[in-house]
Amino acid sequence: MWAFPESSTAVRYLAGETAWAGYHDGELAWRVTEGNNVRDFAYAAPTTLDAAIAALAGRNGRARPFAGGTDLLVQLRVGRLDPELVVDLKGIPELNRLTYDARGLRIGAAVPCHRIYDHPDVKAHYAGLVDSVSIVGGIAIQGRASLGGNLCNAAPSGDTIPALIALGAVAVVRGPGGERRIAAEDFCTAPGRTCLTPGEILVELEIPAPATYSGAHYQRFIPRYEMDIAVVGVGASVQLASDRRTIAAARVALASVAPTPLYVAAAGAALVGTDGGEAALARAAEAAQAAARPISDMRGSAAQRRHLVGVFTKRVVQGALARARGEVVHASH
Repeated sequence: MWAFPESSTAVRYLAGETAWAGYHDGELAWRVTEGNNVRDFAYAAPTTLDAAIAALAGRNGRARPFAGGTDLLVQLRVGRLDPELVVDLKGIPELNRLTYDARGLRIGAAVPCHRIYDHPDVKAHYAGLVDSVSIVGGIAIQGRASLGGNLCNAAPSGDTIPALIALGAVAVVRGPGGERRIAAEDFCTAPGRTCLTPGEILVELEIPAPATYSGAHYQRFIPRYEMDIAVVGVGASVQLASDRRTIAAARVALASVAPTPLYVAAAGAALVGTDGGEAALARAAEAAQAAARPISDMRGSAAQRRHLVGVFTKRVVQGALARARGEVVHASH
């Protein structure tokens, strides 16, 4: 039985649909009164991690977390998801922290993109991350969309994921079984799927402090700015030796060319011990192309994508090298 308090108001949160907040059999819930795809669901807004874990662990896998909602609400609207319970995580302090110290950067899973790229320490030390979070949707979306949500959405084209992989990010996860730490490259397991088990929550992302003489860069190819999904995305990081010429370490990651974002260890290995010249760049590009498993779709053919992987691997590594040498590299998408 539904009961709506006098203060209840209709909320137009999706085009063509109206939702009311109220109580259903004593449980706070949303009721959708217009639109054909979104069904009624219960709503919880815990303020502690333990309460959120308990809520998500129930409902036989039909509970979904909600932070920014920029992906979840779209999936609800098109009928891709039909949860019994939506768990709002925005009131949990651990998921809203954004800190930087000598150990590195810690970003709560619910921190919106605009807070990340506007943070002075992020701008000063993590330009490669800024490259990616600053292009997640438009300005309005960036006020809601979170880095954690972009990772958990597990889209093969997710712009922030190659940057996280290139930077060596680690996802800190809590659930009924305790805490786990998962490398960013191991987090996504299939399109739209992650390694999270029922009740587990991505709490934060930890990115190591940048080494001396290091730099990172991310670029994507889109045929026009109105098309926001990358045809190809490449992220890279490099660390130079003390001579500021020789590459001591490198990481390369790809988006939109496989069922999940790819960490290409062979591409980084092709750069180590070199000065990043044309021959080394060509070997790294070839390794990235060999690892890619592109498909043909409305945004581009498999052959075009494989070609672009080579082009953008070279460009992005060159940008990371320039930043490692102290040069200013402006984002280009």
